[in-house]
Amino acid sequence: MYSEVRYIEVKQSGGFMDNKIRRIYVPMTESGFYILFCLQQPQHGYGISQQVKQMTGGDLVIGAGTMYGTLSKMEKDGLIAFVREEEKRKLYQITGLGAEILSLEIRRIERLYKNSKGEKINE
Repeated sequence: MYSEVRYIEVKQSGGFMDNKIRRIYVPMTESGFYILFCLQQPQHGYGISQQVKQMTGGDLVIGAGTMYGTLSKMEKDGLIAFVREEEKRKLYQITGLGAEILSLEIRRIERLYKNSKGEKINE
């Protein structure tokens, strides 16, 4: 099951995913995955943490240090971009590169799930 991915474009040198970026982000941490997933729509850190708490039934709570450290790193690496500020809160959104990484990670998780059910993947 895929959700519609909306993103904004950020200029990347070369236009292709850097293998270093791929190695850093795939596989993703659970918190990194949820942060990037939530940024398919413009969102600020507190909003992300509330959405993740709701999505996971409270099983995953992302602390402020993890949240803002991850947002900063993802922005520096070009996975997300600052969109605007609202009421002193920075809103971020996924970029084309971020959407590409998210798609790779979703496919990886789906493969793991299918394999856990005894299904083989024929590619």
